Order: sequence, then C-alpha cells, then structure tokens
Amino acid sequence: MGKDEIKVVARNKKAYHDYFVLDTYEAGIELYGTEIKSIRGGRVNLKDSFCSVDNGEMFAIGMHISPYEQGNIFNRDPLRKKRLLLHKKEIMRLFGQSRQQGLSIVPLELYIKNGRAKLQIGLCKGKKLHDKREVAAKRDAQRAIERTIRERGR
Repeated sequence: MGKDEIKVVARNKKAYHDYFVLDTYEAGIELYGTEIKSIRGGRVNLKDSFCSVDNGEMFAIGMHISPYEQGNIFNRDPLRKKRLLLHKKEIMRLFGQSRQQGLSIVPLELYIKNGRAKLQIGLCKGKKLHDKREVAAKRDAQRAIERTIRERGR
C-alpha cells in the first residue's frame, strides 16, 4: 500500500438514510489480532451501531466483527464494545454537542489507512419521515433527468 492509501471495508448506508451528517471525525479502534484479520477480510457490519461516552472514553457499540475462522480460542465476542482512539478534547466536544443539541454519534465508515483500521464517525441529527421522502423524491428526479439525457444522446 502506498502513502495515504485508503481501502474502505464497510459503509453504514442506514446512517445516511436515517440521519443528516453534520460533522465527521476519524478515530482509531482498539482491536485484537483476530478482529483485524476479520476486518481485512471484509467481515464487518456497522448497520445498527452507535457511539457512546463512558468515563471520558468513547466506545463503538453494536459494531459486529465476525469471528475469524482460524482464530480458535483467541476470537472475541463479535458485538463487544470497541474503544475508539480520539483525543480527549475531541471526545469532550462530541459529548457536549450530543448532550446539548440532542445529536447522535454514529459510525459511518470503516476503512484501512496505512495498515491501520480507522472508523469515520459522524455527529448526526435524526431525519423525520418527510425528510426521508424529500431525499427519495430528489434522488428519483435526478435519475429521471440522467435517463432523459442518455436517451437524447443516442
């Protein structure tokens, strides 16, 4: 891998459907040997995961890393709380904003950067049902426009 080469392992599409992403941060993850091997194999699910702050430390909860096949006794619980590696100032800023404004901290993307697993987390605001419909209508309109342009180009 070259300098700053990023290999995306998993995306949380449900987060983009359910939330408006206001701000993003990059966090390292505290992992064990068999977990990083599973991540490199792409065996990760971020679907119903979220982040919380306990005693000044941030944890990813609900992030499923499948057990490594050759891992035997060294495999960990797939749904265990994974500690995120952020600066104390960033953790306090995220915690304060999530408490004051009623925002959520959600994992958006898991990727490998320079041989290390990184988690992109987002400070998110929940979407209402009408917001989701509006986004779907815009997407459908854009598809129709692109389809018309392709047909006229022939």
